Amino acid sequence: MEIQLRIRMNEKIYLRNPEESALGKNIVRNGLLLINKIGFEEFTFKKLAKEINTTEASIYRYFENKHRLLLYIINWYWSILEYKVVYNLHNITNPEVKLKRIIELLAIPEEDNANDFISEHEAYKLVMWEGSKTYLTRNVASDNNDKLFKPYKDLCARFSAIIKEYNPEYKYPHSLASTILEISHMQKFFMSNLPSLTDFGNDKNDKKLINFLEQLLFDSLNKTVQTKPRKKQ
Repeated sequence: MEIQLRIRMNEKIYLRNPEESALGKNIVRNGLLLINKIGFEEFTFKKLAKEINTTEASIYRYFENKHRLLLYIINWYWSILEYKVVYNLHNITNPEVKLKRIIELLAIPEEDNANDFISEHEAYKLVMWEGSKTYLTRNVASDNNDKLFKPYKDLCARFSAIIKEYNPEYKYPHSLASTILEISHMQKFFMSNLPSLTDFGNDKNDKKLINFLEQLLFDSLNKTVQTKPRKKQ
């Protein structure tokens, strides 16, 4: 599926919109590749400047620090993924089919489209390796006030709405949506890097991962929990 669209990013993430110049696009595109190559901890703007033959000061004109660059790319991915959820579900009325399609989109990234700005496949790898570092910081409260996690929240909200559509009585749709989303990336990471923590490490079979996620999701939604009153001591 080819997608050509422009994602509107939160202006508080960047100092200058990288989409408005060739240098800005180069910073984001190659910053993503370099982080995936050497890891976020080892990544610096100095190393990126050398990689793209520019100055470190030029990069700082676009992003205050490397965490903001990470946020930019991760948010871009969540926005693209939400768009794909909307696109893929618009003709589907059965909520069970909708949920299964969402799980497929979470577990198996599609091939890169014609967009030459950011590689979707590389962004997916970044989410697996570094995604949690966007919010596991001491600045999470202030970043949240600035709505820097809105694309992630929007995706989870859309997922949880379909969970409620499938089972209106289910009490924890947001928790289940975010849990399935996180597990999909965590298990994919384990599959390739810590295979003993999964049951898919030997054959690295995405279909088995999808079956596992579906079982988690639908077992939770279909199970009727009988809460017994506690006996008085």
